[in-house]
Amino acid sequence: MLPRMDDVMRLCCDISAQQHIKVAVRNCTRGAMVAGGAAFVGGMFAGPPGIALGGAVGGLLGSWLTSGQFKPLPQVLMELPPAQQQHLYDGVMAVLGSLDWTDVAQLVALVMGNATLQQQVTAALLNYVTKELRAEVQYGD
Repeated sequence: MLPRMDDVMRLCCDISAQQHIKVAVRNCTRGAMVAGGAAFVGGMFAGPPGIALGGAVGGLLGSWLTSGQFKPLPQVLMELPPAQQQHLYDGVMAVLGSLDWTDVAQLVALVMGNATLQQQVTAALLNYVTKELRAEVQYGD
C-alpha cells in the first residue's frame, strides 16, 4: 500500500474511532443464498407453491441474518480490498486537496486541529460508507 494511502486510511480510522462510529454492512450474498436455498428446498418438497413459500420464508430469514451486525468502522475500513480503499482515498483526497504532510501523525494533527477540515473528512468518509458500502451507520457506544 502506498504510504500516502496508508496515512489517509489511518486518518479515517482515527476519526471514526474518536467519534465511536459503527457500521452494519449488509452481506447481500449470504442473504441471497439463504433465500435461494429455502426456495429450492421448498420447491423440492412442495413444487411451485413450495418455491413461493420457501422463497418468502428464506427471504425473511436472510434479511434477519444479515441485518444489525454492527462493527467498529476502523475494523471495516482495514478489511476493505485495495480497490475500495483506493476509492475511499480518492474521496478523502478531494477534501484534503493540496494539504502537505510528512507522516501520519502530522496528517492526523493537521486534520484534528481544524474543525472544518475534520467535518469535511468525516462527511466524505460517511458518504463513502453509506453510498459505496451501503452500510447503516451508528454513533456512540
